[in-house]
Amino acid sequence: MSKKTLLLLLVSLFLLALAACGGGGGDTATDEPAGDTAADTGAIGDAANGEKLFSQATIGANNAPGCITCHSLEPDVVIVGPSQAGLATRAATRVAGMSAADYIHQSIVEPNAHVVEGFAEGLMYQNYATDLTEQEINDIVAYTLTLK
Repeated sequence: MSKKTLLLLLVSLFLLALAACGGGGGDTATDEPAGDTAADTGAIGDAANGEKLFSQATIGANNAPGCITCHSLEPDVVIVGPSQAGLATRAATRVAGMSAADYIHQSIVEPNAHVVEGFAEGLMYQNYATDLTEQEINDIVAYTLTLK
């Protein structure tokens, strides 16, 4: 990747993140925020809606940065955070005794709980637990579980 292309990509990401931080319009959640409950509640998400949410530039009540803003679906392609290609397979083995669904759910609602080596703590947006509904989080988890 040329320096010019990389610079253009970084500027674009910065502008997307800046736009995501400004309040205003966008989707608003109709369910209660996600709180501290984990995916172990047995809730099942809708993978199709999760894919839609994952692919949006902003999500949730406060126009939080969408997953695709920072995470590539291409193997070994890093935008800001780690690539999500193969996430379901990796998540199943990250923490002994923790399911892939629980690992991904906790990574969304408590971003610093499982910081991947090579990435800084605090890099991921910290408020998905309050900006998204539990159903939206479960939908994203259901979609990411298809990324094997």
